[in-house]
Amino acid sequence: MALLLPIDEADITVSVVSHGHDDWLPDLLAGLARTGAGRLRRVVLTHNLPSSRRIEGVWPFELVEIHNSHPRGFGANHNQAFARAHTPWFCVLNPDIAITDERLWPALQAAVSVPGVGAVTPTLLNEDGSRQDHLRALVTPWALFLRRAMGRRDRRVDWFSASFLLVPAAAYRAVAGFDERFHMYCEDVDLCLRLQLAGFRLVCVPVAAVHHAQRDSLRRWRPMAWHVRSLVRLWCSRSFWSYLLRPPHQGPVDRR
Repeated sequence: MALLLPIDEADITVSVVSHGHDDWLPDLLAGLARTGAGRLRRVVLTHNLPSSRRIEGVWPFELVEIHNSHPRGFGANHNQAFARAHTPWFCVLNPDIAITDERLWPALQAAVSVPGVGAVTPTLLNEDGSRQDHLRALVTPWALFLRRAMGRRDRRVDWFSASFLLVPAAAYRAVAGFDERFHMYCEDVDLCLRLQLAGFRLVCVPVAAVHHAQRDSLRRWRPMAWHVRSLVRLWCSRSFWSYLLRPPHQGPVDRR
């Protein structure tokens, strides 16, 4: 645990899970320290794979490191971090996110503080500045066919990626966090659906962060198997069918 600087109004816990992302961590922590000072109370860094990197430095937040004895799923790791949060807001953040805009945390915190909001996300950009497709329609077999086979972009938004999302702790607790039966993939879809079924709204905030996404679910057999298994679990879930059959509704707000 790194030395702790004085904290006044800091009320956000950030959860980062490293799957061998040691080389990304110094820049990530430096970005969090530079842009989140005074707002981030704690960063919970979970090493899901063995790591020899020693985190050095003095941070404007409490740094808590967890070294798993065996790899855990995406949702299980973040739920484990949430148990150590004890702050009004909880942030799920990928280690390959780059944060440089100092307006980001104030904008996200303002949006997530609005009554009825269950989760917010910034606009995620690729390294070349183009927008990522992290705001997505409900994942159905037909939607996947249109997207993969026909190259058609989603025309509605029902969920967004958990690469970077900020949630009120009360909302996260109300829906029992991530469903740990999803080892990897679709746990963010399920969480967003359950938040909306519980009466919360999702919001996209017009501040940007860069996501150095490394998507390999279609290039390696194990991630692809996880992806297929998670899709089947999603399509058999109560949250999927409850959301699909609910009356027409408005998806997340994109404040572009």
